[in-house]
Amino acid sequence: MPNRLAGETSPYLLQHAGNPVEWFPWGGEALSRAKAQNKPILLSIGYSACHWCHVMAHESFEDERVAALMNDLFVNIKVDREERPDLDQIYQMAHAMLTQRSGGWPLTMFLAPDQAPFFGGTYFPKESRYGLTGFAELLPRIAAAYREQGSAIAEQSERLKAALALTNPDAADARTALPADALNLAYAALRRVFDPTHGGFGAAPKFPHAVDLELCLRRYALRDDKSALEIVATTLERIAAGGIHDQLGGGFCRYSVDAEWTIPHFEKMLYDNAALLALYADAWRATGEVAFERAARGIAAWVLREMRSPEGAFYSSVDADSEHEEGKFYVWTSDELEAPLTAEEWAVARRHWGLDRPPNFEHAAWHLRVAVPLAEVANELGIGAAAAQTRLEQARGKLFAARELRVRPGRDDKVLTSWNALMIGALARAARAFGEAQWQDAARRAADFLRSALWHQGRLLATYKDGRAHLNAYLDDHAYLLAALLELMQAGFRRRDLDWAIEIADALLQRFEDAANGGFFFTSHDHEALIHRPKPAHDNATPAGNGVAAQALVTLGHWLGEPRYLDAAERTLRAFASELGERPSGVASLLIALEDSVSPPTSVLLRGDPGTSAAWQRRLERTYRPHVRTLDLAHEGELPGALSRPHEAGASDATAWVCSGTSCLPPIHTLEALEAALAVSR
Repeated sequence: MPNRLAGETSPYLLQHAGNPVEWFPWGGEALSRAKAQNKPILLSIGYSACHWCHVMAHESFEDERVAALMNDLFVNIKVDREERPDLDQIYQMAHAMLTQRSGGWPLTMFLAPDQAPFFGGTYFPKESRYGLTGFAELLPRIAAAYREQGSAIAEQSERLKAALALTNPDAADARTALPADALNLAYAALRRVFDPTHGGFGAAPKFPHAVDLELCLRRYALRDDKSALEIVATTLERIAAGGIHDQLGGGFCRYSVDAEWTIPHFEKMLYDNAALLALYADAWRATGEVAFERAARGIAAWVLREMRSPEGAFYSSVDADSEHEEGKFYVWTSDELEAPLTAEEWAVARRHWGLDRPPNFEHAAWHLRVAVPLAEVANELGIGAAAAQTRLEQARGKLFAARELRVRPGRDDKVLTSWNALMIGALARAARAFGEAQWQDAARRAADFLRSALWHQGRLLATYKDGRAHLNAYLDDHAYLLAALLELMQAGFRRRDLDWAIEIADALLQRFEDAANGGFFFTSHDHEALIHRPKPAHDNATPAGNGVAAQALVTLGHWLGEPRYLDAAERTLRAFASELGERPSGVASLLIALEDSVSPPTSVLLRGDPGTSAAWQRRLERTYRPHVRTLDLAHEGELPGALSRPHEAGASDATAWVCSGTSCLPPIHTLEALEAALAVSR
């Protein structure tokens, strides 16, 4: 008989609806039962694309004996971390404090009925191995500890709650002056951990850390720091060539298990690909590197081909596993690779992807990555570069078609507001860079869907599936969506997008801002009471909502001449001033906001003949200028704030206004004069 997860929309929760475990979703029924029965809560947090979540589910949650122990001793709650990032943040922090170890998924926490955790871990095998206590052995011990050590657990819980509260900045932090050298300190820290051979930061496992790379790319553009470009270019070249990059279908996996980016954990997440799409588009504008354009186009092709819902929104992720094996969809035997190819295609593919070398996946199969540059392969084979490229593309197409016949990994087809917003913004930015109207249309259609399906009576909702939108939206939903609308307006201005952006910005200030100390809480003021209310500063897999909110409010505040938004951004930065000054690593989003706050972005407002203004914008968008925001307002009537600048007759059919902060240059009437003004605008 299905458990109480059967009525949920999350694919991850529905995967567990048939378990013999009496799972509950997080909510009043489960929490009340724990209090009424004085039972501890077993909280399991994961997501549908997580390999080790599947392993633990198969070993323990599908096992009748383990399920009987769980049902007898605990109230069992299953949470999709993508739908409830508030719970995931709180209990990941609590896990780190309790265990002094990094967290991850599955996250397995044991709570008192008041939601306070007293023990935790991540993956537990059913039987003891890997130096880990077996889950079946652990469960009775945890239940006994709760019964016999209640007072000690209660005291520990109070200390833990106090420690969690200290992770938020207080009034003293809000009075701290903004640090002058934070950007230099952060860059120096990144430089120290940069891997000059393989790119990226630190040792394995390696994540792309797109927002840190964005910070470096901005440094190159704004300060002409060639060492910062080296970090970005080396990393983006290496990951584009690596196995973390799907060499056949486009898009990137979440991270690499090795320092060389060869073998990934194979799940593909919407948010990673959004960040990398925007980054590769910007890096291409900064360098003209063909490999960066190919990577960006590959991401966009994958997203539009495999991750778009019929309504135009974007799905969340693709699983790492198929047929109960991680990576099976992506890896090959030599015969599987050679069989569909001609001898000429095989000769190129074999050398380029290193298929003449020993297997790189579990000593038995090959996962594709670039082993030898194509130009070198062409030289070895005595053929031209164009011929080598043609043969490689033919091989890629045939292998992709063969792979499409395999059993596909599962896809989490829920629509998350936050992750959709990231992809909307990325597609809009990439559309401007490459002149791809199809990408702009896809971004606009997704934004329109969010507005129609997840925006109800002035409130934003977090998740949608099968016609049902629910759960109050979080800080990230609002901040990312506001930023996405600003990107979308730069790709093609619509007054309705501006009006919605204003509504989202007002909701941020009204429902999330800490009026006393500055900054934004992760949950709204009317959210359910939890043991902690985070105010996140640090970038993780996605950028910190406070940093993105501050960036977006600075831009919107200058466009509209609205001091409420500018003041809220400054209060946010002051709230985290101590963090920015003393520990600037890991807060790149806030550092970008700080840079924009201290040196306001330049707004280029185009008026006049639509054809002329559109041509001017296309020309401007070829160059990477992270401090410039361009709006083509040729079609628009009366607009608020700085956007109200009129068309003035001059030497051409268009007028450009170049504004920084609250001041604007005289109107500009030629493209050459406009580019000259931008060359000295920062």
